[in-house]
Amino acid sequence: MYINKVSICGVDTSKLEVLKDAQIKELLHKVRNGDKSARDKLINGNLRLVLSVVKRFTGRGESPDDLFQIGCIGLIKSIDNFDVNQNVRFSTYAVPMIIGEIRRHLRDNSPVRVSRSIKDTAYRAMQIKEQLLEKLKREPTVSEIADKLGLPREEVVIALESIVEPVSLYDSVYSDSGDTVYVLDQIGDNNDDKNWLDEICLKEAIKHLSPREKKILSLRFMQGKTQMEVSNEIGISQAQVSRLEKNAIKRIKS
Repeated sequence: MYINKVSICGVDTSKLEVLKDAQIKELLHKVRNGDKSARDKLINGNLRLVLSVVKRFTGRGESPDDLFQIGCIGLIKSIDNFDVNQNVRFSTYAVPMIIGEIRRHLRDNSPVRVSRSIKDTAYRAMQIKEQLLEKLKREPTVSEIADKLGLPREEVVIALESIVEPVSLYDSVYSDSGDTVYVLDQIGDNNDDKNWLDEICLKEAIKHLSPREKKILSLRFMQGKTQMEVSNEIGISQAQVSRLEKNAIKRIKS
């Protein structure tokens, strides 16, 4: 089923209503005044938003219908909790709420069973992490989180690792013009006699790259940063990062 073309939960996605920002603001004010019909219209008018989020979680063995329903719960929560006095677009507030609701569902229904106490520790650690991030204006270390919780660092690491979603071997890690690299492609075979030769060839190819190209590849594929994060760190546009990355990979392949 193509959830962006046909139907999901009995809803024809091609006929979903899309509200303009002005309409959303007006409806939100009506909702605050207890208008239930405005609330229903606001939900129906943002189902495409839920759909766009659900598409990020396809291919994880979950029914699109189930994910859509869970996403709608996140949408309803965002409508009920949105502060109309804040100068923030509704979608900016709603998308993280929808994503959070779906992720919570995936964690709680993961085939890898984790004890409730470890999950509780993980959720507390995530809350502390958000608090420290706001206070320190940087990513807090595991040690800082552990100190705040009053727990051993190792216990916090185990807890946080327990809620990381399992990665499928067929998840895409890179895609360019139809040439997709999957997780499976990055798992090497140490018993392959050609490994040492491939490694030598790769090192020789990288030597011919410019310092900027090397830095971009290192940030992207060794540190896992997005192109936008790389562009901010290096001081060039995201389009330039994309072009340099593509050219560097092409030269290594050739």
